[in-house]
Amino acid sequence: MDDGTVSLIILGLAVALFVWNKLPVDVVAVLVALSLWATGVLGFTAVLAGFGDPVVIFIATLFVVSEGIDSTGVTAWAGQAIVRYAGTTRSRLLIAVTGLCAVLSALITLNGAVAALLPLVVMLAVRIGQPPSRMLMPLTFAGSAGSLLMLTGTPVNIIVSEAAGDAGAGSFPFFAFAVVGVPLVIGTITISVLLGPRLLPAARPTHPAVDFAVHAQTLDVHYALADGFYRLRVPELSPLLGRGVGELDLTPYPDVMIVGVQDGQGQYRADAAIDVDDVLVVTGPSEQVSSLTADSLLAVSRAPTPVDDLMTREAGVVEVVIPPRSSLVGETVFPGMHRGRDLVVIAVQRMGKDRGNRHTQLAEGDAILVHGPWPALDELTRDRDVLLVDSPELVRRQAVPWGPKASVAVAILAAMVVLLATGAVPPAMAGLLAATAMVLTRVVGPQQAYRAISWQIVVLIGALIPLSAAIQSSGGADRIADLIIDAIGPGRPYLLLLALFALTAALGQMVSNTATVLIVAPIAVAAAQGTGTSVKPVLMLIAVAGAASLLTPISTPANMMIMSPAGYRFGDYWKLGLVVMAWWLLTALVIVPLVWPF
Repeated sequence: MDDGTVSLIILGLAVALFVWNKLPVDVVAVLVALSLWATGVLGFTAVLAGFGDPVVIFIATLFVVSEGIDSTGVTAWAGQAIVRYAGTTRSRLLIAVTGLCAVLSALITLNGAVAALLPLVVMLAVRIGQPPSRMLMPLTFAGSAGSLLMLTGTPVNIIVSEAAGDAGAGSFPFFAFAVVGVPLVIGTITISVLLGPRLLPAARPTHPAVDFAVHAQTLDVHYALADGFYRLRVPELSPLLGRGVGELDLTPYPDVMIVGVQDGQGQYRADAAIDVDDVLVVTGPSEQVSSLTADSLLAVSRAPTPVDDLMTREAGVVEVVIPPRSSLVGETVFPGMHRGRDLVVIAVQRMGKDRGNRHTQLAEGDAILVHGPWPALDELTRDRDVLLVDSPELVRRQAVPWGPKASVAVAILAAMVVLLATGAVPPAMAGLLAATAMVLTRVVGPQQAYRAISWQIVVLIGALIPLSAAIQSSGGADRIADLIIDAIGPGRPYLLLLALFALTAALGQMVSNTATVLIVAPIAVAAAQGTGTSVKPVLMLIAVAGAASLLTPISTPANMMIMSPAGYRFGDYWKLGLVVMAWWLLTALVIVPLVWPF
């Protein structure tokens, strides 16, 4: 059995495993690479060469750049800007959010854009009385179209561009995809606005997505944060020195109450006499607190925090619960109390009831509202003595628009786009420079950068690149191309485009579009060369068809991401998806040959 036949058998088994969907896609890809080596189709070095391919490096760096944009609140800022300017009309809101998703998909990939906008869109739908199902599918479909606005929008674009270069036709310029992408975005949004209400179900989600954009106000209502607190430091000349809290005469300040006392190291002092540098935590009207401060020669250590200022670029608030066997059980806390150097207890609840300004001896199940700098709040994720109700990172991304490093992140992204658009450096080098800059400027931490990379995508592409190369070098691609040519006949480029679109789109509904394009690209090149057709229009059509994964929830992670929040069923996608796909096919057949002649 020759290598071409073996490579096609491995291809068939890979597609069957992808469709079977019982094994992770990256595991299937690794099995494919091992099969190519075990059967002798490729040598050991060739099988591993995919992981060092510039395409893989470039795609990995894009995840880091995307993380920098999203984690600094740029997407939250863009989403909130839409709320301010789009109003509450369904059509205007839908156009605004789908247009934003299309642009973000080009910048930070489809999955990142949908993940960032999903809670916002659900919240907007509820506000205007629309089911989220009427807005979420248009959001994802517009994002899929938006991934064709730039070279970096999706790994598919990068694979197609590299395939064109390898075929001797030259890679696609950075903004070349926009020639097709712009009409795809406009048509997709128009179809969604006009036909969406008829083709989309009015489903309600079982578990609505959490909206952290108004998280501070939610906590304010839940914990009834009506009274602020003041931290007053006791200096050397204060007349309060040496006296116990119970001995203090507060009758001149009838609405002022001393909540607790902490020493200079933040430790709670129950009955000890007040000492130098102790901090009195008091609550009450600001005028009376000011009088107490002046009369007792105290110094304001910390002013009260208004609810609107709980979430800032520098600090935020999180809710924690005391789990069983926590070392905090039995410890006394009160609002205004410092925990460690940076964290402050805002409020305490037991069994859903606020404890007010009383001292509370913590028990299992108590809920505590904690305020402090974001890095200190992030550290709580590793504290086994508390359970976080919501991730500080997720809260910060949605509740704090345009964070401290947002301008730096946008500048780095703009520099990368300029390098890619001008071709000053290879794409992989531009991505490496941008990702390194994100880490060096501390927009993204080293560990955060590693977590941001979708290693499943990296392994999937790295392990399937050898299959793509084997199909091409062994003659397997030529055989499939010959079958396509025999079916449509020579000299019919439009039929060739139609056949390749159908093949790619059909596989893409069941198999990752990245894997699909890696498999179909060499076949498309061979078919183009066999019919004397230019490679570029064929590959651009493959990019469009690869992005047209619209008919099933399993075709892309973004489609799956919206399924539960919208309450979709498996069969809900194809109704709107078929109409949008028909528009994509028509657009590709009309525009692609005009820009890239046969």
